[in-house]
Amino acid sequence: MLHAAAWLVWLAAALIIASVTRNPLYLTLLLAVLMTTIRTIRRPETPSTAPLAPGRFALYVIPLAAIINALLSRVGETVLCTIPTNWPLIGGPITAEALTYGALNGLLLTTLFAAFTVLNLAVPVHDLIRFVPRAFYPVAVITSIAVTFVPTTLRQIQQIREAQAIRGHRMRRLRDWLPLFMPLLIGGLERALQLAEALAARGFAAETVKARAGGTQTISIAGLLAILGGGLLVAWQEVRWGTVLLGVGGAAIVGTLWLAGRRVPHTTYRRTPWGYREWLVTGGAFVAGAGFLFFGQATRVYNPYPALTWPAFDILTGTALLGLLLPVLVAESE
Repeated sequence: MLHAAAWLVWLAAALIIASVTRNPLYLTLLLAVLMTTIRTIRRPETPSTAPLAPGRFALYVIPLAAIINALLSRVGETVLCTIPTNWPLIGGPITAEALTYGALNGLLLTTLFAAFTVLNLAVPVHDLIRFVPRAFYPVAVITSIAVTFVPTTLRQIQQIREAQAIRGHRMRRLRDWLPLFMPLLIGGLERALQLAEALAARGFAAETVKARAGGTQTISIAGLLAILGGGLLVAWQEVRWGTVLLGVGGAAIVGTLWLAGRRVPHTTYRRTPWGYREWLVTGGAFVAGAGFLFFGQATRVYNPYPALTWPAFDILTGTALLGLLLPVLVAESE
């Protein structure tokens, strides 16, 4: 298993690449890399908690985004058809450029969805919690509990539907969902109460309350006020003093979080080692991000308006994207 920090660097590179381009060739190549990574790291015995796979997500989002943009945008020279102008909102010409631009938006959303799907499959929730500052560990624990409740709730929905089907219950109208909703609500409340009692019995967040009893709150408020004042001074063209106040306020907040985190007990049961595989994945992410940002700058920008044209492609920029495939090679070597 790779270190969570390596996966976060990999995710950051993928998000930066997807955010700075609208070239469909680069987005398609990036999506192919992400789908290959998903197929490699997915374990058959571990079901995904995502409601949709990236492929199915693309089948819904890309056509829907293309149709919506084509119906609402009237820009473009290649007219495919014309809707009567007396139709409200959607009346007018449907252009191939508007259809393409909407499809590009859907392709970008699919790429972002696939990138976060990789993170969801590769990194357990408890590994991500370690990156949360210690001062916020109650929020991190509560968030992890909420995330782990999602697959439990999905399994409970399936069990309730099977039990109701055995009793001869059929889902025909909106009222027929009531026998499914009530047991689900009662079961969720029971689990929440049991968990709350268990956390209270173990003194959850008691030490954090003691840690915040000092003057950290006052320093935090003063830091926020300094940031607010610095922002106002920068807006009023007082850049020098505004920058000083922003730096002082930021340092005060960071120092407060560090002091509060030092007072919170922290135990690491198992440390994930950082080895050569993590260096390979991190290096591949840096190569992909830097190569995409520094090579082929003219080809990253693509606009189908006013007339639809074929997008340009730079071989060095496309090759740099293959650096994100290193997790696949590392997984195959295990």
